[in-house]
Amino acid sequence: MSHAISDTAERMARLPGDVPHDAVIVTRDLQREYDMGGEIVRALRGVDITIRRNEFVAIMGPSGSGKSTLMNMIGCLDTPSKGEYWLNGHRVSELGDDELARIRNKEIGFVFQTFNLLPRADALHNVELPLVYAGIGSKERRERAVEALTRVGLQERMGHRPNELSGGQRQRVAIARALVNRPSILLADEPTGNLDSATSVEIMALFEELHSQNQTIVLVTHEHDIAAHADRQIHLKDGKVEQDFATPSQTH
Repeated sequence: MSHAISDTAERMARLPGDVPHDAVIVTRDLQREYDMGGEIVRALRGVDITIRRNEFVAIMGPSGSGKSTLMNMIGCLDTPSKGEYWLNGHRVSELGDDELARIRNKEIGFVFQTFNLLPRADALHNVELPLVYAGIGSKERRERAVEALTRVGLQERMGHRPNELSGGQRQRVAIARALVNRPSILLADEPTGNLDSATSVEIMALFEELHSQNQTIVLVTHEHDIAAHADRQIHLKDGKVEQDFATPSQTH
């Protein structure tokens, strides 16, 4: 097991030779098998992708295509059965659970369909939570949480609890919480799945705005109109990349 290397340039030098130096996500022959009661399910069957800094990528595919498994791999929530994965220069496919958790907390901001907010905590405290786990002092925690909520346009709602906010506002709180650690990647899993169409448009406009501020975003969705907001789409089928293409510019 390699030790995490703090110097980014040194880490990036360890990437495969054919990989651009601004690559944030690199997978090579990524495979994942599950034993489901004696039956082997091959969820990923050799996925090669490279995502560069400040890309906005949508991962698509029907149910059972492997997109959720791939998201769990990218998010360091699961480890591959075979193949390699580099996240911002860290070769995470060979790290232990503790190092994996540390890199996950530092490098990735998660946005989920169900918001996952603490119901009794106000927006500010919900956004501060990752910084509590990271051991950041209360003054800096508050400053960074206020900054993140301001970025998502909720500076007027910081003292409100989730039940006092609309669905779109709750998702904005969740996005602010994902941003507060200043992650390399924002990883969004069906982020508009619980929202009506008008609110979905607002949330996707926010993702586009964050992308314009140099945030790398990986979005998992099964909806074509949501994927159309990304610059690039990766379509999976039966655990493999079926298509990988730039989104036509007229959809933006």
